[in-house]
Amino acid sequence: MSEPLQTFSGVVYPWHCDHVGHMNVMHYMGKFDEATWFFFNRIGLTRDFLAANRRGMAAVEQRIAYQRELRAGDTLVIHTSVLEARGKVLRFAHRMGIPDTGELAALMMQTTVHLDLDLRKSTLLPDFVLGKAGALVTTIELPWDKRR
Repeated sequence: MSEPLQTFSGVVYPWHCDHVGHMNVMHYMGKFDEATWFFFNRIGLTRDFLAANRRGMAAVEQRIAYQRELRAGDTLVIHTSVLEARGKVLRFAHRMGIPDTGELAALMMQTTVHLDLDLRKSTLLPDFVLGKAGALVTTIELPWDKRR
């Protein structure tokens, strides 16, 4: 089983917060999105690769579980685990946590599909991407799986 990959670190700024003083959900999504693109880069889905091959990635499912409110000045880190890497699909989870305490702030699971931008259809991920992503596959417990 692989260790999660650190894909983001940062801080909550006052302008990330809503009228009740908590980081607004749009900023959770923004930080998860930055972590996603860093993760893609680490497994070979770089900007140069995508542009040269007319490829893209499309999110087809996202689930978020908010666990702890974040406030201005809080530091955070995101670690990414691959749940599945097959054919045209990558499924992964981002865990947003507080680095000093290890507390979980939010968890997001995302399923993405590799696209041929010219045909506007899904297409197979390259073997080198599947290999790098496959080396990061791990099993983690997702909160919504317990609700069944």
